[in-house]
Amino acid sequence: MSAKRAAGYTGGALLLLAWLASAGGLIRQEPDAGAAPSTPVESNDAAALAAEVQAQTLRLKNRMAAAPSPQEPFRNPFAFAERPAAVRSAPRARVEAESAPPLPAPPLEPAIELIGVAETLSEKGLLRTAIISAHSGELFLVKEGETLAARYRVGAVAADAVELNDLVSGAVLRLALRD
Repeated sequence: MSAKRAAGYTGGALLLLAWLASAGGLIRQEPDAGAAPSTPVESNDAAALAAEVQAQTLRLKNRMAAAPSPQEPFRNPFAFAERPAAVRSAPRARVEAESAPPLPAPPLEPAIELIGVAETLSEKGLLRTAIISAHSGELFLVKEGETLAARYRVGAVAADAVELNDLVSGAVLRLALRD
């Protein structure tokens, strides 16, 4: 017999002995002989059975009347909270300024972007051309003094920026190359 087999038999025997020892320590409880067993109701005595059911029903109603009523929950996770109705106030009378007439809204500026600057050498020196892209898909190649989109006049073209004079509002718009 090998050592592993002997250890297995010994361990199994010890487990069996421990199980038997724990089972021997349990005490069996016998039913009380002094307690009165419940008396079965005879099936022939239907009136007595009905009276007993009525008595039990009355007892149950009394217990249910004395039970606390369930409380309303603070919030219902399945329903939205009711909001109070909005109170509308009387419309306010507008006071129109008589002294200053309303100014016309300035026209919207077209969405344009400087995308490059081209340089050429000429007899007069270095001549720069601004390459401007409109978000409408148009591409403009403009030099100093030219008009762009019938709204801007090109003021100066630098190596990384261009100045546009707005012909409508008179403002100067400066576009720079993005890094």
